[in-house]
Amino acid sequence: MGLFDRFARRSGRGKRAAEGSTAQYLADWTAARIGVEAYVEPKTTVTPVTVVLVANDGEWTRRAVDERDLRKLGPDLKIPVYDVRKTR
Repeated sequence: MGLFDRFARRSGRGKRAAEGSTAQYLADWTAARIGVEAYVEPKTTVTPVTVVLVANDGEWTRRAVDERDLRKLGPDLKIPVYDVRKTR
């Protein structure tokens, strides 16, 4: 393994597998907590699009998500999803 191999882009196949594991993680996290809401954070120069899940007790988690999967997030997890650019 070379010095920069860990930073190399992976094939699309590995990316889809990672997205599937992220979706499963978000589903499991939501199912284990009460009053979960999702906040979508926009892409920045440093981070990709991320979603922050917040439970009613203040516990939270953040994961990078694909923008194509955001529309399905709320209905799939049965939680409200907010765009942080549109909330005050």
